[in-house]
Amino acid sequence: MDQQNTTSEGEPILLHSRIFDVVERTQLGRSGKLLKRQIVRHPGAVGIVPILPDGRVLLINQYRIAFRKDIYEIPAGTREPNEEPIITAKREMVEETGYRCGKIELLNSIYTSPGVLQEELFLFLATDLQKGESAPEDGERIEPTPKTWSEIDKMLEAGEIHDAKTIAGLFLARRKLGLE
Repeated sequence: MDQQNTTSEGEPILLHSRIFDVVERTQLGRSGKLLKRQIVRHPGAVGIVPILPDGRVLLINQYRIAFRKDIYEIPAGTREPNEEPIITAKREMVEETGYRCGKIELLNSIYTSPGVLQEELFLFLATDLQKGESAPEDGERIEPTPKTWSEIDKMLEAGEIHDAKTIAGLFLARRKLGLE
């Protein structure tokens, strides 16, 4: 652990990793005591709901080491430092699916776990897709998996989609597309 460094706000950095830092913050409790809290500082991320020309949603089936299994998700990824979310979204679409977005629009942003994680995740709707070659990163095992909205409903009802950004993105996209 790297306890000597601090953030620009003077917060001690308890752990520095390639993607995130764990920092310590103090908070004044109702009792008047200063309470120490550990926060994961993350650069933010994006999730994209891609709609194929035939109306199907392009989910991905991706191995996630945290759960040691494949899960269904929308394409997503972490922002580079100071990278605009829409740039990240376009980059991640190509990397994970091979598709380029003809049209991409922001649906909303969400806080993924605001009790401990300082991450804002921007959700986009991508349409007018053009097929190309994917370029997954070394550790990524991804299978693009087109699904109809009916299939997605069945998967949700059966508890086959657990990822929060995916559930939120699908909900927002469905509303935007007038498919409620």
